Amino acid sequence: MTPPETQGQGIAAAAPARSPAVSLCVMAKRADYLKAAAARRQGTGGFLLQARDRADGDPAVRVGFTASKKIGNAVLRNRAKRRLRALAREVLAPEARPGWDYVLVARPEATVTRSYADLCADLRQALATVHRGRA
Repeated sequence: MTPPETQGQGIAAAAPARSPAVSLCVMAKRADYLKAAAARRQGTGGFLLQARDRADGDPAVRVGFTASKKIGNAVLRNRAKRRLRALAREVLAPEARPGWDYVLVARPEATVTRSYADLCADLRQALATVHRGRA
């Protein structure tokens, strides 16, 4: 048996293409969801984005997900939330602003059936609209 120091002489693993600019924290309190619902919002074909600047000095980016019973049964609601979580990891993490709360609200049928590429484009457009005119 070869010692561990001499093993693994193959090709080194490549680092991920780009790491998230910020880490996302999931919102847990109902009050945070209500504050986001009262702030800026932007509808898209696949979901609704609600966003607010907390202005509390904390650089953490918080995100929440909502899929009501209008979406369908538990299977469809869970599928919608999984797709929204994947969007948040891929698009929201690198483009979110520190100190903001974001809530992604699933839309009946659209969140589950819309292509993932379209959902990504929707989120990028919604973020640009929500942040327009903001520093």
